[in-house]
Amino acid sequence: MRRMGIGLQLYTLRDELANDFTGTIRKVAALGYEGVEFAGYGGLSVEEMKSLLAETGLKVIGSHVGMQQLKADLQGEIDYLKAIGGQYMICPWIHPNERGTTADWEGHIAFLQEAGEKVRASGLQFGYHNHDFEFHLQLNGEYVFDAIYSATTPEQLQVELDVCWVKFAGEDPLAYIGKYAGRLPLLHLKDFRKGEQGEMITLELGQGEVPLAQVLQAASDAGVEWMIVEQDNCQNPPLQSVENSLNWVKHNYLSRA
Repeated sequence: MRRMGIGLQLYTLRDELANDFTGTIRKVAALGYEGVEFAGYGGLSVEEMKSLLAETGLKVIGSHVGMQQLKADLQGEIDYLKAIGGQYMICPWIHPNERGTTADWEGHIAFLQEAGEKVRASGLQFGYHNHDFEFHLQLNGEYVFDAIYSATTPEQLQVELDVCWVKFAGEDPLAYIGKYAGRLPLLHLKDFRKGEQGEMITLELGQGEVPLAQVLQAASDAGVEWMIVEQDNCQNPPLQSVENSLNWVKHNYLSRA
């Protein structure tokens, strides 16, 4: 199996980061993660962030930047991410009030095209991170998820596939990994089970319904660059959960790659 980078989506540690941003980043590095995907920068200046990254040795995979911020200050977000050595800027989510109709999505796709061109012109790559709602509505005869990529070029928009949400939506994550091979540099490695009300309960890796061993092989075959661990909500203390998930990766992947 091909060797991919192992990173952490820092949203998992949002409360810890809010209390002690730099200390938490140091703990992530000490656990053995190779890279991080940001979801906010803790108010650090570019120079402060560069110093912290140099100290810890962590690589910057990229950053999740909300749609509102992308529209408000795209150039500022580009400048910061580029300055700290990141490569991927990801739109992570669409607000529920803005995703109910095909017209909503046509507008979002037009913006993703435009933003993708600007991000690419800066030397970075733009991507989109899915949840399950992209599989609830169809646009031009296909799921919104697929319509987003049908309407954009790989140069404008790359895929960041969250296999947990794909599985939760009732779709096959392995099929989607294969479908977007070559356009899929980033993959969110997550696990879950359904609760009594059908809700998603995110779990540490290897404890839920996602066929993670097969996901790893499919991701390797598809050219994925980074496997990014994420757990939306943790039953254990979040730092313990991300350590446990990394230990699963070490045992089931890194020891064999």
